[in-house]
Amino acid sequence: MEKTKARNIAAENINPASRASLNIYAASPVFRAEHAESTLTRLIEQQTAKIPSDFFLFLALGSMAASAAFELTNRQKASRFVGMWPAALLSMGMYNKLVKILGAR
Repeated sequence: MEKTKARNIAAENINPASRASLNIYAASPVFRAEHAESTLTRLIEQQTAKIPSDFFLFLALGSMAASAAFELTNRQKASRFVGMWPAALLSMGMYNKLVKILGAR
């Protein structure tokens, strides 16, 4: 009984996700002077936060439809070019959503 209890305590101290480990380690500071954002970055985040998040989703869906239309009309180069847009548009939409939720830091 004592050995299993000692093993459990030792495993808790080693496991970084255990409650004991959370009490031992202090969180490191995130905001430092060299990580400060510029005025331009703050301005861009404020302006992009005004765009609805659905806008990027609909643009991505529209580019998928345009890519399919180009493919059906045998314009393969245009289809491939437009077909690469959805990933970038959805990434911009996620960034936009994160800026809205977390705010500009």
